[in-house]
Parts: sequence; C-alpha cells; structure tokens
Amino acid sequence: MTAVAAPQLVTGHIGLNVADLNRSVEFYRSALGFEPLGASTDGDKKWAFLGVDGKLLVTLWEQSAGTFSTETPGLHHLSFQVDTIEQVRAIEAVLRAQSVPFAYDGVVAHGEGAASGGIFFTDPDGIRLEIYAPTGAEGASAPSGGAPTCGFF
Repeated sequence: MTAVAAPQLVTGHIGLNVADLNRSVEFYRSALGFEPLGASTDGDKKWAFLGVDGKLLVTLWEQSAGTFSTETPGLHHLSFQVDTIEQVRAIEAVLRAQSVPFAYDGVVAHGEGAASGGIFFTDPDGIRLEIYAPTGAEGASAPSGGAPTCGFF
C-alpha cells in the first residue's frame, strides 16, 4: 500500500445552500459583517459571494427548501475565528439585537478549563454557526464538560 501525504487544510471559501438568498445575504452582512462581492438574483440560478476586504469567504446558493437538518450526515457547524473575546462579545450583541437563536447563554469555553471559547447560534436557515477566539474564555462555563462544546449543540 502506498502512503499518501495528507493535504493541508486551506479554506478558500465555504458554500452554503439557502432557502431565501436575500434573507441570508442580509443576515451574513448585518450580523457578521461580510461584504457582498458579487451576486446574481435573476432567473432560477440565484447566488451571492460574500467576503472581507475583497477576499471571498462564503458563497450562498438559493437552491434549498426547509431548514438545516442535524439528523443527516453532512455539515455539523461552520466556525469563524476572531482575534479577541471582546470581538466575540461585540458580535453576540449584534446577534442578540436581531433575536438570533443561541445554543448557550453567552460566551462559553470550548471545554472544561479551555482558554478558547465563543458563541454558538443558527442562521436564518438553521445552519449552526460559531464565532470564537483562541483565548479569553478562561473561567467561562463549558456546557459539555470535558467533551468539546462545539460538538454537542
């Protein structure tokens, strides 16, 4: 058997199926600060490219109905890293003002005693999202104890 070198993970962008493109673009723009980089809303092939500082990060494709299912194999959650826990809290305040549903109340640690932590919530299609910082969550609760918080919400 020939050994294969594992590829390094370099995320170019994430593509998400959404039920209502306009609603999703508005959510990712207003709640998370993504800027529109391109879109097509004509005809039956609707899509939008979103990013930061001109760099493509998220593509949205209006080709789904219903809401995200946690009952089938596939995407578990999508996570975005910021530099500081203060940035996490600033995003949390924006999301709360928009009545976005949260999995936990406020910033939580990734595990018991972990320095990293963040917030866990869903987008308008029920896609599970996380915003976290690598440090600053020391002393925050860890809802799943020793298990990864991001794994069981």
